[in-house]
Amino acid sequence: MELDGVRIAILAESLYEDLELWYPYLRLQEAGAEVFVVGSGSAQTYNSKHGYPVTVDADADTVDAQQFDGIVIPGGWAPDYLRRHGAVLRLVRDAAEGGKLVAAICHAGSVLVSARVLSGRTVTGYYSIRDDMTNAGAIYVDEEAVRDRNFVTSRHPMDLPAFCREIIGALQELRKAPIAARRASS
Repeated sequence: MELDGVRIAILAESLYEDLELWYPYLRLQEAGAEVFVVGSGSAQTYNSKHGYPVTVDADADTVDAQQFDGIVIPGGWAPDYLRRHGAVLRLVRDAAEGGKLVAAICHAGSVLVSARVLSGRTVTGYYSIRDDMTNAGAIYVDEEAVRDRNFVTSRHPMDLPAFCREIIGALQELRKAPIAARRASS
């Protein structure tokens, strides 16, 4: 399969957007990746905006970015909770600085703002966080999915097919690149 041997963390918190967590979770598993749900540490199970639960495999303070090839951050209201946890921000920052995939959809760009990893990046996200992303040093564009080096961003649930295609493409490219080259490009 296209992502055999790849390990992905999907972040979770209360009020996550159902489709933005489950669509990448299932699509990445379908492609052969090993997918782990990593929570902020405030609970073992989080309910989505529509009440669907997800149980975490680990808390952010018990994992390290080196354990994963990438991190996916779903939107909804969860990013507003995720960004309050230092362990989550450390995990995202370490992944970004280590040249790992960092993927964020919809409001998840606010986690990237708080992790201070957007300077000089071309990104997209839900229109209501456009100013936040721009003020954090990003170049905001209104496109369904944007890939800038090891970052993939997207606007909303309707963009999920493009978002997941870009994630898979980025992971395939990152696997081929030597680690030193990935760090230099992030």
